[in-house]
Amino acid sequence: MQTNPTYTSLVAVGDSFTEGMSDLLPDGTYRGWADLLAARMAARTPGFRYANLAVRGKLIRQIVDEQVDVAAAMGADVVTLVGGLNDTLRPKCDMGRVRGLLEEAVEKLAPSCKQLVLMRSPGRRGPVLERFRPRMEELFACVDELAARRGALVVDLYGAPSLADPRLWDVDRLHLTAEGHRRVAEAVWQQLGHEPEDTEWRTPMPTTLPPGWLMRRAADVRFARQHLLPWIGRRLTGRSSGDGLPPKRPELLPYEDRM
Repeated sequence: MQTNPTYTSLVAVGDSFTEGMSDLLPDGTYRGWADLLAARMAARTPGFRYANLAVRGKLIRQIVDEQVDVAAAMGADVVTLVGGLNDTLRPKCDMGRVRGLLEEAVEKLAPSCKQLVLMRSPGRRGPVLERFRPRMEELFACVDELAARRGALVVDLYGAPSLADPRLWDVDRLHLTAEGHRRVAEAVWQQLGHEPEDTEWRTPMPTTLPPGWLMRRAADVRFARQHLLPWIGRRLTGRSSGDGLPPKRPELLPYEDRM
């Protein structure tokens, strides 16, 4: 890994995590860690180019079919790939198939760029993580193996205590807040070899008194009505939150700061 390397372009590949949900901007669009990372890289390199092909709700098969070849053809200096976690959250998940598709993606992307970046995705503390932890850790073991084989960097967000804190997750309990995305951007920035801007991104937030029982139950009800039931409905009908949505930033163009 270089120290303070100069990269001229970045392509981000993935699902809602890379699209930037739930780091909402005033105009109703999402920012997220990839945009924040691109902004930092662009500040160092005039003419820096950035594309973000991510679309919320995508499974690893869709990422491979719809994004990987497009990203490889762009020939960017850095490509980030995060995918497969949506698959692990499905009731029926063929982990062998997920591993095979992730390997296919890595084998196509690694030769197309100067540096491929993979991630061990963050996990929010709670019953959902515990239920799906074995699948997630199987996915992350595959990430580590592929990275070692193809010279990719791995950003370990799963092992960061700070990102397990429910306060860094949105009310839907699936996506990081703006502060969570900021910490992810810092993690990738450092893994790429840049000097830290925040040496404490892994450090947990200060302890506060938890909300009372009534507030927790009210939050549970709101979560079930606004997020859980619609999510279950999409699973039962075979729909996705990303159906019909285009990639966030489909062309590799000079970065423009929207923040």
